[in-house]
Amino acid sequence: MKKGQVGVEYLIIIAFITLAVSTTLIIAQFYIGASKTSIKENQIENFANKIIESSESVYYSGEPSKTTIEVFLPDNLKNITLSGNELIVEYSITSGISKRAFQSNVPLNGSIKKEQGIRKIIIQAKKDFVIINDL
Repeated sequence: MKKGQVGVEYLIIIAFITLAVSTTLIIAQFYIGASKTSIKENQIENFANKIIESSESVYYSGEPSKTTIEVFLPDNLKNITLSGNELIVEYSITSGISKRAFQSNVPLNGSIKKEQGIRKIIIQAKKDFVIINDL
């Protein structure tokens, strides 16, 4: 009788420990996913800000001005569009597709491929706009 009771008590203890560890792992997985999304959104914001700042600098310097910058593009990009005074970036997150527009003070033209990794971008001033292309 005594040995059976000890066995059941051990099973109850193991069940509580398993429940606690499982709950902790599920919560940790949720926060890791949120952190990854936040990091990728910050990388996209840094990319867009660097493009816009360099474009404005080149545009205000005048027509023969040209610069080459290096930017990092994360793997979750779906589309990059230069439209008028906006840089529009579509990217995937855990809850679906998100779209974000970054405003510029100068007209932007050109195209940027959505390939992941460190990319070299050429920004060149024209008379009424800035042309942006990758190498």
